[in-house]
Amino acid sequence: MAISATSIPRGPMTLTDWGQLLLLGAIWGGSFFFARIAVAELHPLVLVLFRVAIAAIALQLYLGLRGPSLRLALPHAGLFFVLAFTNNVVPFSLIFAGQTELGAGVASVLNATTPFWTLILANALTSDEKLSWNKLAGVALGVAGTAVMIGPGLLAGLGGPVWAKFALIGASLSYGVALMVARRFKGVPSAVLATGQLTASTIIMVPIVLFTYGPAGLFSASPPVWAAVFALALLSTAFAYILYFNLVASAGATNASLVTLIVPASAMLLGFLFLGERLELFEIGGVVLIALGLITIDGRLLARRWSAACAKRASTTSLNSASTGKSNSTFASR
Repeated sequence: MAISATSIPRGPMTLTDWGQLLLLGAIWGGSFFFARIAVAELHPLVLVLFRVAIAAIALQLYLGLRGPSLRLALPHAGLFFVLAFTNNVVPFSLIFAGQTELGAGVASVLNATTPFWTLILANALTSDEKLSWNKLAGVALGVAGTAVMIGPGLLAGLGGPVWAKFALIGASLSYGVALMVARRFKGVPSAVLATGQLTASTIIMVPIVLFTYGPAGLFSASPPVWAAVFALALLSTAFAYILYFNLVASAGATNASLVTLIVPASAMLLGFLFLGERLELFEIGGVVLIALGLITIDGRLLARRWSAACAKRASTTSLNSASTGKSNSTFASR
């Protein structure tokens, strides 16, 4: 979910772009919903293995039918394992562990803090992605929102255990590191990037799961849980990556990043409708602060409002000048 592409200036998004954006937000929101169901019977590490393995197989079939060849990934094999560890293995494990205690809505909101940690890491580790005033303000709002969500629970034990919330924050930090790793891939098609990292993740997870749990009982989950696993792997991972990269190609990475505003709403709605989840009042306050932070970081809404205000001020000044000129002309004619 955290992989991005080089940002290219784009015009306004088309209706098709907006449709893809809303669909992607719903799908990625659904990943927290499906995971919440699956962790009821599957250990988080086992669920990670099934998610990446099924998605990798699906994307390899996709590349076999549509191209390009996965051989393009071979020169970057070592880097793919670093990306797999930071973008799949660590964050998926932490998210699923946290979701054994947290609802889909809370988990998705904490995961939505990824852009804040990414901006902080990019500012520290790169020379071309420094913090601007709006990004700095957005980061402050996002960190404040995260503190609001975690703080009261830390004091009163509300909204789930604190360790689970910190697990989700850890996943967001890992996604931020993954973005720094992803910057090093040059000339690798997006579909190959997604397939390569999921394949490498599968290679990492197979020995971990077999050594920790052995093969016995890995496939003993109930049918509803398997339905959630396949939905998580095929819909919220394999198909979502393809949809995301299509959106990046047509609307640009900056526009595509707006999906982070939609994912929590989708996850909370699904959790409310089907899992009976409720948010504490302080968690809703955190959601509002995080959403404001994301809007501030994006900057376009603020820029549009500023431009409109400047245009209105200029129009008012012009009308006043014209009115003053007319009054002076009338006075002189008298």
